[in-house]
Amino acid sequence: MGQEPRTLPPSPNWYCSRCSDAVPGGLFGFAARTSVFLVRVGPGADTIPGTPPFRVIGELVGHTEKVSGFTFCHHPGQYNLCATSSDDGTVKIWDVEAKTVVTEHALHQHTISALHWSPRVKDLIVSGDEKGVVFCYWLNRNDSQHLFVEPRTIFCLTCSPHHEDLVAVGYKDGIVVIIDISKKGEVMHRLRGHDDEIHSIAWCPLSGEDCLSINQEENSEEPEIPNGKVTAQTPVTKGCYLATGSKDQTIRIWSCSRGRGVMTLKLPFLKRRGGGVDPTVKERLWLTLHWPKDQPTQLVSSCFGGELLLWDLTQSWRRKYTLFSGSSEGQNHSRIVFNLCPLQTEDDKQLLLSISMDRDVKCWDIATLECCWTLPSLGGFAYSLAFSPVDTGCLAIGVGDGMIRIWNTLSIKNNYDVKNFWQGVKSKVTALCWHPTKEGCLAFGTDDGKVGLYDTYSNKPPQISSTYHKKTVYSLAWGPPVPAMALGEGDRPSLTLYSCGGEGIVLQHNPWKLSGEASDINKLIRDTNSIKYKLPVHTEISWKADGKIMALGNEDGSIEIFRVPNLKLICTIQQHHKLVNTISWHHEHGSQPELSYLMASGSNNAVIYVHNLQTVIESNPESPVTITEPYRTLSGHTAKITSLAWSPHHDGRLVSASYDGTAQVWDTLQEEPLCNFRGHRGRLLCVAWSPLDPDCIYSGADDFCVYKWLTSMQEHSRPPQGKKSIELEKKRLSQPKPKPKKKKKPTLRVPVKQELCDGNEEESVKESLGPVENGVSDQETEEEAREPEPPCGVTPAVSKEPIICTPAALGFEKSKSTINNKVTLLKKEVPKEKPEALIKKRKARSMLPLSTSLDHRSKEELHQDCLVLATAKHSKEPNEDVSTDLEEKFHLGLFTDRATLYRMIEVEGKSHLDNGHPELFHQLMLWKGDLKGVLQTAAERGELTDNLVAMAPVAGYHVWVWAVEAFAKQLCFQDQYVKAASHLLSIHKVYEAVELLKSNHFYREAIAIAKARLRPEDPIIKDLYLSWGTVLEKDGHYALAAKCYLGATSAYDAAKVLAKKGDAASLRTAAELASIVGENELSASLALRCAQELLLARNWVGAQEALQLHTSLKGQRLVFCLLELLSKHLEEKQLSEGKSSFSYNAWPTDSEGSFVERVTAVWKSTFSLNSPEQYQAAFQQLQKIKYPSATSNTPSKQLLLHICHDLTLAVLSQEAGSWDAAVEGLLRAVIRSYDSGNFTIMQEVHSAFLPQGCDHLRDKLGNHQSPTTPAFKSLKAFFIYGRLYEFWWSLSGPCPESSVWVRAAHRSKTSTEQSQEVDSVSPEETDPKASQPEPSRTPELDVRLIEEGEQMQNACKELLSEKHADLQNAQRTVAEVQETLAEMIRQHQKSQLCKSTANGPDKNEPEQEGESLSHPQNQCKEEKNEPVSLPELTKRLTEANERIAKLPESIKTWPFPDVLECCLILLHVGSQCPSFVTQEMQQQAQELLQKYGNTKVYKRHYQTLYT
Repeated sequence: MGQEPRTLPPSPNWYCSRCSDAVPGGLFGFAARTSVFLVRVGPGADTIPGTPPFRVIGELVGHTEKVSGFTFCHHPGQYNLCATSSDDGTVKIWDVEAKTVVTEHALHQHTISALHWSPRVKDLIVSGDEKGVVFCYWLNRNDSQHLFVEPRTIFCLTCSPHHEDLVAVGYKDGIVVIIDISKKGEVMHRLRGHDDEIHSIAWCPLSGEDCLSINQEENSEEPEIPNGKVTAQTPVTKGCYLATGSKDQTIRIWSCSRGRGVMTLKLPFLKRRGGGVDPTVKERLWLTLHWPKDQPTQLVSSCFGGELLLWDLTQSWRRKYTLFSGSSEGQNHSRIVFNLCPLQTEDDKQLLLSISMDRDVKCWDIATLECCWTLPSLGGFAYSLAFSPVDTGCLAIGVGDGMIRIWNTLSIKNNYDVKNFWQGVKSKVTALCWHPTKEGCLAFGTDDGKVGLYDTYSNKPPQISSTYHKKTVYSLAWGPPVPAMALGEGDRPSLTLYSCGGEGIVLQHNPWKLSGEASDINKLIRDTNSIKYKLPVHTEISWKADGKIMALGNEDGSIEIFRVPNLKLICTIQQHHKLVNTISWHHEHGSQPELSYLMASGSNNAVIYVHNLQTVIESNPESPVTITEPYRTLSGHTAKITSLAWSPHHDGRLVSASYDGTAQVWDTLQEEPLCNFRGHRGRLLCVAWSPLDPDCIYSGADDFCVYKWLTSMQEHSRPPQGKKSIELEKKRLSQPKPKPKKKKKPTLRVPVKQELCDGNEEESVKESLGPVENGVSDQETEEEAREPEPPCGVTPAVSKEPIICTPAALGFEKSKSTINNKVTLLKKEVPKEKPEALIKKRKARSMLPLSTSLDHRSKEELHQDCLVLATAKHSKEPNEDVSTDLEEKFHLGLFTDRATLYRMIEVEGKSHLDNGHPELFHQLMLWKGDLKGVLQTAAERGELTDNLVAMAPVAGYHVWVWAVEAFAKQLCFQDQYVKAASHLLSIHKVYEAVELLKSNHFYREAIAIAKARLRPEDPIIKDLYLSWGTVLEKDGHYALAAKCYLGATSAYDAAKVLAKKGDAASLRTAAELASIVGENELSASLALRCAQELLLARNWVGAQEALQLHTSLKGQRLVFCLLELLSKHLEEKQLSEGKSSFSYNAWPTDSEGSFVERVTAVWKSTFSLNSPEQYQAAFQQLQKIKYPSATSNTPSKQLLLHICHDLTLAVLSQEAGSWDAAVEGLLRAVIRSYDSGNFTIMQEVHSAFLPQGCDHLRDKLGNHQSPTTPAFKSLKAFFIYGRLYEFWWSLSGPCPESSVWVRAAHRSKTSTEQSQEVDSVSPEETDPKASQPEPSRTPELDVRLIEEGEQMQNACKELLSEKHADLQNAQRTVAEVQETLAEMIRQHQKSQLCKSTANGPDKNEPEQEGESLSHPQNQCKEEKNEPVSLPELTKRLTEANERIAKLPESIKTWPFPDVLECCLILLHVGSQCPSFVTQEMQQQAQELLQKYGNTKVYKRHYQTLYT
């Protein structure tokens, strides 16, 4: 595994006659989705000796839909040109070296299905489409010719290698024609014989027909000879042979001179290893051919299941063939092969490359027929990456094509040693997690909610948990069973599997008994913490490495921290305000054990937060703590964060994956972006750090790729902002879209199963409906992927016969459009208003139309009726003739008996039904009195009406109830749910009515009915409110959702949902609401968040108003007040970031007094702080809040807030008379500004709070033995340090008002270790201008400087503290040794790896790497790195630690300015103006430098002074 990037590319496109090609010299390309991937093969690939010689070198990006054809130009000197055709309707010509489009045409009106670059004419590209149109395009003269040969679907075409005008075209129905393009596409030969799709056409590499001795007998056996005539064979000199492969399972060889077939080869049914194939099942087949250049008597073809055959054409009657890779097991493709391309490498090896439905690209040695190497590929999004903690270097990849890939990244012989696992998966693999200790045990979760366990060392299908999630599985984690006894007595697994699903539930599965029920941990959380409110929707779970702490990320952006065994909630982090996608705990083997308490998290916002949970976890609070301040904030990405991974090789180094299309490496302790990877063409979904190589990271995205990349090779250090990220977005948009094809008939050659599963793949990567995974390519056919031939010889039951049908997606589009048409027709048919005079009243339809019409016949017939009627009325006995007459003349029933009348009504009713007037039929039945019958008939036919139901009570109560229920059902079918519910209410079915409305999302109506008709305490009402609230919350209608939660008396949830939007107005309302309902803690945290939002916008008035909402925030009001006054003060001095018209509070300020006096005056007048007790109370309130230490990347607004917090504590203590605490508060503020490298702020703090220096504080402190004395000494030292710099700069000219001083290499957390500070001094030191006093100084200035210089001399003695110099030197030594040790470990790992890769060309790399990764202090390369032995390092470390231990505690408690830095500045001042620094002081500074300045930085600066 050498130091080189690698790519797992997307799968080559399926069902294309030519979508891969290769040129001599070793360049191979294949079409995958909307682009073409290029692979360098042979010596030019520069791979490590001993590994397969190929490398993915790039991608041709530009098409917007699936690429259906790819062909190189095979003319020497033009191997860099190639052509592609795509479903977007264009043919593009590319330069592969520049990876750019040379030109393109969009001549085709229909889907392009075949493409070839003429091997004879160097600028001719021929393409054909599904309607049978062929275009010839001449590149150099930008000219084209349109040929319409046959109105049939073209499947493939190949230009003749011998005659520049001949092109062979194969069609869907099995016809092959040879056309002459110089004669407007005239058909030279029409070759009939195949009766199904032509998949491939290959011309014989030799012209003429002498190369094959085809004998007479064979032709006489040939049944497909036209007209059955057998012509005598004559030697033919002209012409050429042509081979075609078809779906009808035959290969035919044709003679061009005779225009007919001369040989037929039937594919053999091969006994499949590991189970036969049933020969009676016609398996789906793709038959592709390759006729080797130097072997005209041999032909390579694909076969049924992915085997490759080499046919011997000299003995065709014996059907002689050789199987590729006959001896070695498992080298063949396992599914059908689509393309074969020959490739001659630079070292003249003859290779053959094949692409297949099994998603592998294989390379074969033609000489031995053995497989040289395999390049695996991905047929779906790369959702998840996981390195095995046990089997080092074993990377599991969860892919959207329904397969898990296991990549052995350490394999020496094969860079791409990848195994596929598909059994039992059957869906996109969205989550993976290896068991921490058990070999080969891999948990996986899928898009359809399934959780399973694979044993990757066996061939068994996985175990599947019997409990499914209702939605996608977001994440998996192994952790201890909770509660410990939950799984019953006796043997219990030490670890159980936790899964978090899209519905917001976390399940705990027992790996020993997956068939048992998994438990929902929410119940335990609710019981342990006695929670009454609705639990949040969980979206992420992560266990700390020691298995004692579990973190749950939630949809509302909160993260909850629980302690085992009963999941006691110890802390809630309210930082993200959008759905949490990923949580990652720092590893436990860092150089500082406290780092393992770092937890990084990413959400649908673009900011990553890192929290240090050490104090919370160690203090184990009784009631849960809420954290609202992050330890570190990493800003830079421009879209949501999907995955985070800590480097196992470094301290605090993190990599993040984002939807902005990039992966970013951060130094979290410094909040510093280190490098940015932009290789993906999609949105990143997962990222993993190599467990072996500190420089190597793997990432996966929705571009179907997994990249292995090196941090040291990235040119960018941070994510793209603005324009660049827009370009990335464009790149992403150029990916396939699921748009319906323009009224094209479907590509009929794609078998139905393929079409049906190739629909719009909805990506639900944590609630995102991402781009369709395969709107355009046949790539991600999930069924395909998981149906690799069942090993047990059972063939899938689905017939492999392609069925000609419209793709599902098209059918759907059509149905949509017809609906729309109906709607528009309705609109058109609205009748126009007519003048009233013209409107005639329509005559009502007759109830008995048949009888009426029979009574309007001719006179004779009416007379006849009268006679029949008279006879019937007056005959004494029943007469058969009369009854027959009456039957015929049913209309006489009106005048005879009831039975006849009934018959008349029956006939009339039937006629009404036939004519589509059921309501008239119903009325007739009512006349007859058969109401029940009417209702039954109407109910069966779905023709009940309001009228009928209204009459139903006539037939009795039960009939009425039944009729109303039937009518309600009918109305539901007609989508009239509200009306249905109203009818149910009429029979007092209130619960049913409410349930009906609820289940169809008519929440408003359901609640109205429930509130009106049910008891107020009925649980149904609360359930309705909560259900509606959840739906509204999901759709972003937060205010209405809050009303629902209030209705359900769930005020806590109402406040939470209002705050979800995160803007100041929402937060304020939420805080007020929480305050009203008595949720004080929530109210306070929301009010503070609101104030912080307003603070960012510098809305001071609004911020104070927000803080007023809660009494517990009084302390914060003081901080904000001080911050406002300080910002105003800085703005007046023009030090803050630009002038502005911020809304300041109109506080009465006395501009005369000192800054502290002004602050206390405002506090007294506005916040009525008068007595020391009040000051003390406010101090207690604020003291509990702890902010993290600053770094040079801390944003200035945040830094100011934190500094003001410390200053507020100082002023409060001062007013309360507690001077010890005042000194400590001031010192903390100074140290914070010093740590962040903001010299200006530090000086401002000095001038505002110590205008007269520190002496008055000493008087206040009194006792010299006070515990605060070290703090005072530190504070004074920092004050002098600032003055020293100002004095030095003033020597070179007037002291600037504002001088922002940023230290160059501020690395360590503890500010006492600042060896690098001197780097910041170097610009001034080495600048020649600075080293000479300017001549233009005025005498007054000189006088002032002399006075100041004298003061400085006295003060600076305090800075030259030998004890502090000793401590700082020891701490620097410790830091340096630790860094060196870490570097040695990295080098050792790297050298081990290099040994394992057979001492390849990486031999020199460790040294180079060592230099680049070594300590920043080593960046001056004048001195060579002397290798140091391990014992020597250990000795140094021990000595340094002993020195630190011996020093008094008072020295170690507080940071101190860097003593050696101060020495250097003093020496500089002395060299510029010798009079200002006494000889004695210079001597002391030099001694300190010589004694403690043994690190390179100090030596260098010391030398610059004295050389």
